[in-house]
Amino acid sequence: MEQFLGNSSWLWIILIGLLVGMLARLVMPGRRRMGLILTTLLGIGGAIVASWLGQQMGWYAAGQPAGFLGATLGAMLILGVVTLFRGR
Repeated sequence: MEQFLGNSSWLWIILIGLLVGMLARLVMPGRRRMGLILTTLLGIGGAIVASWLGQQMGWYAAGQPAGFLGATLGAMLILGVVTLFRGR
């Protein structure tokens, strides 16, 4: 997991995940009813998706995590996919 998140400290991962999730929700249009736990999981998932996708595309070396901006874009990607499947 450290290869995707860049740190082994769970407290740090949760804090950055919360910040990334909040930023992604702020940037994406629409109203989403999520609590702090789902927002944190969104940010952590965004970091994992961005790291994996970046490694597959050759943007990051193996074991290199995505940065803050990459994690935010990954979280926005997750929000976009959820919006597509959720509908109105």
